[in-house]
Amino acid sequence: MTGPRPQHRGASSLPPRVQGSPRSQAGVSVAAVASPLRSPRLRRIIASYAVNRLGTFFGLVALMVAVFDHTHSAIAVAALLLAWQALPAFVVPAVVAKVEASARRSELSGLYFFEAVATGCLAILLSHFWLPAILLIAALDGTAALTASALLRAAVARAARDHVEAAAGAQRSAVNLEEDAQEAERKANAALNVAFSGTFVLGPAIGGVVVAAAGAPAALFIDVGSFLVCGALLLDMHPRVEEAGGASVSARLREAWRHINEAPSMRGLLLAEAVALIFFETGGPIEVVYAKATLHAGDRGYGLLLTSWGAGAVLGSLVFARLVKRPLGAMLSAGTLAIGGAYVGFAAAPSLVLACLAAFVGGIGNGMQWPSMISLVQRLTPQHLHARLMGAVESLAALCLAIGLLLGGALVAISSARLAFLIVGLGAVCTTAALLHMSRSMPAELAATPGRDDRVGGAAR
Repeated sequence: MTGPRPQHRGASSLPPRVQGSPRSQAGVSVAAVASPLRSPRLRRIIASYAVNRLGTFFGLVALMVAVFDHTHSAIAVAALLLAWQALPAFVVPAVVAKVEASARRSELSGLYFFEAVATGCLAILLSHFWLPAILLIAALDGTAALTASALLRAAVARAARDHVEAAAGAQRSAVNLEEDAQEAERKANAALNVAFSGTFVLGPAIGGVVVAAAGAPAALFIDVGSFLVCGALLLDMHPRVEEAGGASVSARLREAWRHINEAPSMRGLLLAEAVALIFFETGGPIEVVYAKATLHAGDRGYGLLLTSWGAGAVLGSLVFARLVKRPLGAMLSAGTLAIGGAYVGFAAAPSLVLACLAAFVGGIGNGMQWPSMISLVQRLTPQHLHARLMGAVESLAALCLAIGLLLGGALVAISSARLAFLIVGLGAVCTTAALLHMSRSMPAELAATPGRDDRVGGAAR
């Protein structure tokens, strides 16, 4: 359920406010005057991301339905998910490093145009069904999708920062813009997460309606249109990063890996998040059995559970956007606790109504957890490494999804849905303690991160 798809600190983890921090003559911060959402470039990035995710969600629903209709095999559907999500995780960081090293323009649009071609091929293949070819193209499409997502997240942060710095104008040498720029990045991540949560709710619902009314190929061709729209919106976005650890892909990857190794908080954060994500992602295989066999709620009950979680995710995204001043460690930990608590709630719920309430709470946590994680990784990372670290995070989430699906299926097969939810819920709750502990050690590292240098050569411009 997660999105998967996130900053992390306790009450003292922000660097202390600098005396005379960025204020205009009227006493208002630069970030307040120059909201990043006023940036036309940022709005275009977020719009393209929303269109893409909406199309991806209902396109994936269409493809899963078509594969099951042709094969009548849950294993074939699982293979599709692994090909589309898990296999690309092994190559996405290298593809991101390759794209950001390219001197050619419109590389980001090229990824979306490639997805359009791949999705069109999938639609055609449904009329001449051959599962190996579908899995191969799905893996290629997933690679392009995760790469584009990583680059877009870096582009969002850069566009927000550029907008604040441009609005500061002559104040630049007199005020501390760093704090305002970080706040702008967080607001931009919040807006992106609101867009994602909305498409998380609407995409599968629209996909089901389109597939029922016009068939899976029609839904996939609509998906092609969404990719073309995204590509057109991003034609002038140039994700190149100059002097980013060398010309070769391997040199760039080594620099990113060296940064992770030299940042203890980053290592701990990624490890704890990986464990949490594995527990989160086990929910998918368990939910179907839980709704149908444990609660005896049928397809309608299963749909209500998913809808409740999605509605909570939208609210959680809005809460994250609203509480932009709150410590990110607290937000990340609270989101993790809410998701784990929701799974424990599933284990105890005697009725569908209470299960939906638990799902709503879990969705709220979902909407807070992931953008907190993204924001904190960006805070702990130099600007010129943002895209590569976003690629690593996307790959980590994809691998955890694959492990979680297998773990969830195994747990529900050897026990019961309630016991499976209790196990993974308690596991997720336990990771909250690790995240809270790490948040206390982050302030010095956050303050020391050399993230705002001049090594970025027009990222995503």
